[in-house]
Amino acid sequence: MRDGRLRAGERLSSSRALAGELGVSRTVVTAAYEQLYAEGWLDGRHGSGTFVADVHADRSTAEVSGRRRTVPAGPASAVPADRIPGAPADQVPRSPAGPERAAPAMIDLRPGAPWVGDLDTPAWRRAWRLAATAPPVPRPDPHGLPRLRAELAGYMRRGRGVGCPAERVLVTRGATNGLDLLAATVLRPGDPVGVEEPGYSDARSVLAARGARVVPCPVDEHGLIVDALPSDLRLIYTTPSHQYPLGGVLPVPRRQALLAWARRTGALVVEDDYDSEFRYDVAPLPALYGLDPEVVVYLGTTSKTLTRDVGVGWLVARPDLIEEITVRRERLGDSTAVMPQEAVCILLERGDLDRHVRRMRAEYARRRAVVVELMDGLVLRGETAGLHLVVELSERLAGQVVRDAADHGVRLDSLARHYAGPVGISGLVIGYSAARLPALRTGCSLVRESLPRAARAT
Repeated sequence: MRDGRLRAGERLSSSRALAGELGVSRTVVTAAYEQLYAEGWLDGRHGSGTFVADVHADRSTAEVSGRRRTVPAGPASAVPADRIPGAPADQVPRSPAGPERAAPAMIDLRPGAPWVGDLDTPAWRRAWRLAATAPPVPRPDPHGLPRLRAELAGYMRRGRGVGCPAERVLVTRGATNGLDLLAATVLRPGDPVGVEEPGYSDARSVLAARGARVVPCPVDEHGLIVDALPSDLRLIYTTPSHQYPLGGVLPVPRRQALLAWARRTGALVVEDDYDSEFRYDVAPLPALYGLDPEVVVYLGTTSKTLTRDVGVGWLVARPDLIEEITVRRERLGDSTAVMPQEAVCILLERGDLDRHVRRMRAEYARRRAVVVELMDGLVLRGETAGLHLVVELSERLAGQVVRDAADHGVRLDSLARHYAGPVGISGLVIGYSAARLPALRTGCSLVRESLPRAARAT
């Protein structure tokens, strides 16, 4: 398809016919077709078959984008436990969305924090115990531990389709730290930079703190609208595999249009790949970086797979940019602590991190199913991936639900908080990763009970 040997609009064999031709199970073919649908390579026409999408189209409407399947709120057993994991944002603003009177014992359904209850395992303790035996170094390598850079390159290759040598990997303290180092290196005061709207507020804060002029860039149900991008942006920060917070997946035609725009304007594309290893309909989608490593800067973090307290992330970019960032980093006195690097490296070397991600994918699938079940009948967005979903409500109703839920013991986040300007789509952002499963069920039930009360109050 990419080379044009399968042309746009060409009809493909049915799953049954292709399975017979290849001598494989029809389930294998169906899974492959579903993956290609999700990535935007195929276009389905009801009653007519499966066709090759126009993957070379340079337009933002992307009618040929992957179909969004309706995912049943079934048990976690419906999610294969043996899928290989992949690798925006490593932290979410910690100011509570609800009133200050929220007590520590409240059920917290705000997004941004992973489940850490399963981290106290022999593998976790062994990694830190071994890391503590490493001798201290007088001057740590600003690039990061060479062993860890090599392990991260393999981790991204296995799970995210990112093929890069270790020399292109810079170990950071997290995704926002990587973004800050990049901004300090390539931006000048007043440079225009784009951030998705709605989008990750910490990214806006980091870029503004470096003197950039932050330009909100609209998104739709598929992600960033490329045709709406200004031509004078110095860089664009985007979350293409799971748009934060709405959950859209940028289809192939729009990804190619974005890279063409970057080439044409000379801008950098900053890809924040914050929770893309947690997907519940198909395998994790390939990263944008793999399509054009020269114009894309890739940010990753352990804050969603492990915990934000680890303080280890990574930045992947072309070699000259890595060296520029490293020089600036040394001047800023910025570094990543060696002991957490050693611990993460040990988790990767022994395969413990991959196994942990597979376990957590099944765990989060159970939690997601609970939320989808209890929010049945409401309009949901982003429920096929990640650690949160969006419940669409009117802006007034969403604000009232946040206040009413806080009065009844539940902390919630409103979608309005993720806008820099006027609110477009409004609703609630429900995180299902941090609370215990029974507390999650109780909290979502309380939110449903809040809806009629809030409606009467508005």
